[in-house]
Amino acid sequence: MHGKTAGRFRLVLRTSLGFAGLGIGSSVAGAGVVALLLLLQGLPGDVGDRGWILGVTAAGVVALSLLAGTLWTAYLQRRTVVWFTLGRPPAEDEARRALRLPVDMAVVSGTLWLLGALTLGVLAGVLGSGEDAAGMALTIGLGGLTTVGLTYLAAEWVARPVMTMALDVLPPRGSLPVTVLTRLIVTWALACGVPLIGVLLVATPPDLGRADPTPSLVVLSVTGLATGAIGTALLARAVASPLHRLRIALDRIARGSTDVRVNVDDSSEIGMLQTSVNDLAAGLREQDRMRDLFGRHVGTDVARHALEYGASLSGDVREVTALFVDVVDSTALASRTPPQELVDKLNRFFASVVSAVDARGGLVNKFQGDAALCVFGAPTRLSDGPTMALAAARAIRDAVVSDGELDLGIGVATGSVFAGQLGTSSRLEYTVIGDAVNEAARLTEHAKAAPSRILAAEVTVKAALGGEREHWRLHGELHLRGRHQSTRAWTVPPRP
Repeated sequence: MHGKTAGRFRLVLRTSLGFAGLGIGSSVAGAGVVALLLLLQGLPGDVGDRGWILGVTAAGVVALSLLAGTLWTAYLQRRTVVWFTLGRPPAEDEARRALRLPVDMAVVSGTLWLLGALTLGVLAGVLGSGEDAAGMALTIGLGGLTTVGLTYLAAEWVARPVMTMALDVLPPRGSLPVTVLTRLIVTWALACGVPLIGVLLVATPPDLGRADPTPSLVVLSVTGLATGAIGTALLARAVASPLHRLRIALDRIARGSTDVRVNVDDSSEIGMLQTSVNDLAAGLREQDRMRDLFGRHVGTDVARHALEYGASLSGDVREVTALFVDVVDSTALASRTPPQELVDKLNRFFASVVSAVDARGGLVNKFQGDAALCVFGAPTRLSDGPTMALAAARAIRDAVVSDGELDLGIGVATGSVFAGQLGTSSRLEYTVIGDAVNEAARLTEHAKAAPSRILAAEVTVKAALGGEREHWRLHGELHLRGRHQSTRAWTVPPRP
């Protein structure tokens, strides 16, 4: 907790110092460049010994602007300061206001520079001439445009922690407060627009000032190079860095990883792209979860078959081996066992069934109360379904007898069945229907009284491999309920 609080304090302090440095640094640097240009151009040139008035006024305007700008921005973002300092998620209206922070800072800076240009321009006209007023106002105006542009771009960088928290609550959608096009226009203005306008004003009629224009042109060129480089660096950081993170995230998604989340820290189209990548990853996670749940409910093989062939009322007739397992005297067991205890016993019983069947390539097709129907050969074809089914029957019997919690009967039969989707277009179930399934269920009824608790149809035993057949011996002929022909049943020795 202490470490989290200390980390929060460092983040707030770093962000606060960044805003303070941005506000003071951009204003002082802009004012310094403007003062140098005015000095080199000899503006204003007609004020004589009253130039100190302009100097004092300019210094006062800068100081007042710094104070007014700080207070004005703090007022506009007063609620942002509170929730960001406390580290709590903002409300939607608070987040919406925070996303306007770069625009608010640019508007505040631009307004103060405009007022300064008008104030000093009027004063220069009063103390000097109209030419002095125009030169003063235009020079300050160009300096103000440069400062506003840098403030706008730098504010997005400094405010990144604030923007990240706000965008968690209000992702960029629809109307955007900031666009990549806006950044490109501002960067163009900083790199060449404003400096070239300054060059034109100095080098072409009507000439501003009476001094040699060469030093001013050099200053304008150097200023254009510097502001262009800074603006381009800020633009590159705002565009290239998140795109690089997005590329890494998409590479991870392409390799199958869905636990991917990109921090949404941009309110432009890039932020929309970050949100879309997060939505994509979330959608893939949901698909994986649904596929996992689907597989758990119907079996992995059935889920794979449905995803591959789609949901339709279709299937085919194939040779399968059915294994039916049922608990002995479940009605009496339910009457003397508390419900939760009974469910726990059944879950352990079914765990043994699933483990034995899955290990041998079969499918637990459905649970029917305290019974289970297992299929070997559908939907995945097996080269030796009877062998796998008979081995699974012995494994289930051994596991359940070892636990000693429940008694059971197991029937195994082989034959042609319909295997596929059954139901309606709105509710489907993968199932197997045929005489082999019925025969396995009827054998289970007799198996509950057999010493080994397992009975298998002779067709199944003879179809199995020799190694598996050695475990089985003839039990006798049985007349199964609902079947006209008798069934030769085989069994295995009882487990000691």
